[in-house]
Amino acid sequence: MKRIWLVSILFTTLISCSEKDKKGKVLDTPTTGSITIAVDESLKPLLQAEVEGFEGIYAEAHIKAVYTSEQEAVDALLKDSVRLAVVTRRLFPHEKHSLDSLQISGAQVPFAKEGIALIVHKDNPDTTIRWEQLTSVLEGKTSRWDQLYPGSKLGDLQVVFDNPKSGIIRYITDTLKLKKLPPNCFAASTNEAVFDYVAKTKNAIGLIGLSWISDKDDPAANKFLKNIRVIGISYEDEFYKPFKYYILTQKYRLSREVIIISREARSGLGSGFISYAASDKGQRIVLKSGLVPAKAPIRVVSIKKEPMHKIVKD
Repeated sequence: MKRIWLVSILFTTLISCSEKDKKGKVLDTPTTGSITIAVDESLKPLLQAEVEGFEGIYAEAHIKAVYTSEQEAVDALLKDSVRLAVVTRRLFPHEKHSLDSLQISGAQVPFAKEGIALIVHKDNPDTTIRWEQLTSVLEGKTSRWDQLYPGSKLGDLQVVFDNPKSGIIRYITDTLKLKKLPPNCFAASTNEAVFDYVAKTKNAIGLIGLSWISDKDDPAANKFLKNIRVIGISYEDEFYKPFKYYILTQKYRLSREVIIISREARSGLGSGFISYAASDKGQRIVLKSGLVPAKAPIRVVSIKKEPMHKIVKD
């Protein structure tokens, strides 16, 4: 009975010492509590794996991830609707100033590198596109398949993205310095909708976040891959697909960083999740997802093609 009483006193003391807000509510810690984060929908498979891994270790931690467009994720962060935003860019100067004015550091932590994959219908015979051809399409100078591949019978080109405010469109327009995309480019709302459209449309090219198809052990990724083809980008007489090594070395031209942006002014659950994502366990999840960890090195194997010599027996 005395032991139970002592445990009760200790538990009450620990609760009373917990940090509380102005209303007396116990605040979250790096490993306990509940927060909401906003994530660019093109990164959904990767973040789902990271959140599941974190919550699997810390049973009292609960992270609600809202999957939306890149700009809406950043806007939610600035409006204090979410604790973290996971996107593929850093804050713009005016956005950083907004947090600075509140005396919030706005930590921006890269934790992965990924790519934008180009997908076409499974029956499309073309497996590569030159970088100059792709830029010509996105600039509106090329609008038919036979302009890319003489003799093609696919007709007009259609280019489909995930969301009008997505990080993919922002990346493309920034990289190519475009004010707007041509009329044959349109948004389908989500990455899954892009897959569905391309799987049904032979003359379409889709742009999706690589994490949707990079994990070969993911049944959902394999299901998507059955209905589409991933095409490579040719540059300087070499062609590259969005593989880890080409993303790491930036030989794949549509490579980008994945960054977690925080608005925490103290060490809370958001800080705990960032630490986990950047830790060995979090970086292994990135690697397992088929992407490039920001910190942990990936193994590069070089294979030399040399003729086998015959073994002469005595």
